[in-house]
Amino acid sequence: MVGGAVGVRRRCSAALTMETSCGALLSELELIWRDIGETEAEKDRMMMEIEKECKQIYKTKIDQANDARSHLRHTIAAKEADLSILKASLGDHTTTLPYASEEDMPLKAKLAVLAPHLEELQLEKRERARLLSEITLQIENINLDISGRCEDLKEEEDLSMRKINEYQEKLRTLQKDKSDRVCKVLEYVNEVHCLCGVLGMDFREKLDDVHPGLNDSNTPQTFTNISNNILEGLSRTIEKLKTEKKSRAFKLRELVELLDELWNLMNTQKQERRVFSKFTVVSSLSDDDITDSGVLSLESLRQVETEIKRLSELKAGRMKQLVFDKRMELVEICRWAHIEPDNSTTPEKINGLIDAGLVDPCQLLDNIENQIGKAREEFTSRKDIMEGVGKWISACEEEKWLEDYTQDDNRYRPGRGAHLNLKRAEKARITITKIPGIMNSLMNRIHAWEEKRSKPFIYDGDRLISVLEDYKLSRPQKEEENKRYRDQKKLQGRLDRSSIPTPKRSNSLGRRPSTSTNGSMGTTTPRRNSSGSSSSTTDHPFLTPRSRSYSGRTQRSSIATPLSFAGLLKGNIETMSSSFATSISVCSSSELDSPPPLH
Repeated sequence: MVGGAVGVRRRCSAALTMETSCGALLSELELIWRDIGETEAEKDRMMMEIEKECKQIYKTKIDQANDARSHLRHTIAAKEADLSILKASLGDHTTTLPYASEEDMPLKAKLAVLAPHLEELQLEKRERARLLSEITLQIENINLDISGRCEDLKEEEDLSMRKINEYQEKLRTLQKDKSDRVCKVLEYVNEVHCLCGVLGMDFREKLDDVHPGLNDSNTPQTFTNISNNILEGLSRTIEKLKTEKKSRAFKLRELVELLDELWNLMNTQKQERRVFSKFTVVSSLSDDDITDSGVLSLESLRQVETEIKRLSELKAGRMKQLVFDKRMELVEICRWAHIEPDNSTTPEKINGLIDAGLVDPCQLLDNIENQIGKAREEFTSRKDIMEGVGKWISACEEEKWLEDYTQDDNRYRPGRGAHLNLKRAEKARITITKIPGIMNSLMNRIHAWEEKRSKPFIYDGDRLISVLEDYKLSRPQKEEENKRYRDQKKLQGRLDRSSIPTPKRSNSLGRRPSTSTNGSMGTTTPRRNSSGSSSSTTDHPFLTPRSRSYSGRTQRSSIATPLSFAGLLKGNIETMSSSFATSISVCSSSELDSPPPLH
């Protein structure tokens, strides 16, 4: 208000000054006209022209002032409109103007207040537009990486913070999606790398099959190939590689199993096996645990196949020898068990079948292994009876020795070792008294064994119970013959004493007693015969049935004289004792050898 009053005073002062100046000019003009001698009419006309010209000047100035005021009002209105638009675009919906509180403010003052405010809002708009443009560009780039196509976003007129925040939230969501996809791509790429390493494949070639750009990105920041197509391509590649890995792992396990079988069959040394140790270890792992580089490569599989081929070629030559070795093992077990081995696997038949290709050596080997198992079971079941047979054979040997000792006329002559023979004779008589009990116990065991298994107990080709029964029947006859022999000897002694003495005593029985150098029975005679000393033992007792059975059946026929019957019985006992001593002595407790181990 103060400023307005000052302006009015200034304008009044200017008017007074102008009025004074105009009066002075008119006075001067009056003097000039008077000097000229202008008439009053001419003076009035000229004054009218002056007044008219002054009015025209004032009018022109008024028009110019009106135009200036209109221009200012139009400018202010335009700027107010721009201000409203800027506020609306910036999210400010208020309509209050900066000078709303001063209604009488001059137009130029309003313009002076409005212009900087408008410029400030325009600057803020440009900043927000730049920020929104950057956000939009990032969104477009990420969409291009994810979808593989560029999605043009329309130019946004709304520059409010709400809209910018929406775009920023969208950008953060896309950035997180991109980060997740980058991690997924890296995970897939690493898995492809591991699988290619295990399978011995070219890693870069597999990536090129999916997308050539995967080989160009070395860091996660440069990864732009994160589209759905690339993820699906990597996933399909991984599935194919896993399928191939599973197939090769299965094949490797089969090859290693066959290789291990050939190693065991060929008795391959550990040093040779160590070359393929990594394959044997891998075969015991699950598919997911197989991570060694190149272990499932085609070259590795070919290496194992080559070794299998080499061993298979060696196997063909050595298989026959292995079969023969197993056959000899079977024969040895049968010899200890005193049973006959299966004649279908004799060396002659084995050689013919393998050479003719009529049988697989592996199947033949398995067949012999089964026979070995059955023979061991048979040996175990017969062990108790075999020990009883050994005791019986030992008693029979003692009986034969006592018989020879009794028939020796020089047994009472003093000499070196005579007292030992007397002690042995006493022990032999005690042992002979146990023979019936030993035989009864042995026969009971045999009967129980035969009833349990529903088959006869065969010993070296003969039924053992029949041999024992024949021996049991021959004992009374033998005792009777021994009694007759003693009676006959007594009678012969009486006849000798009643006849003329002769310087040399003759042996009417024609027997040649076995004497030692000092006239007595030898003490070093072994109680059992070895398998090599028996006259009835064959060179290979397992290829043909043994012919060492007791022949008591033929002894049941009538005999001409007591003496010949005694000799025949003695011969039979010698044959039987020699046969059983040869084959059963291995089961007695006094033998140094031991049977083969039972696995």
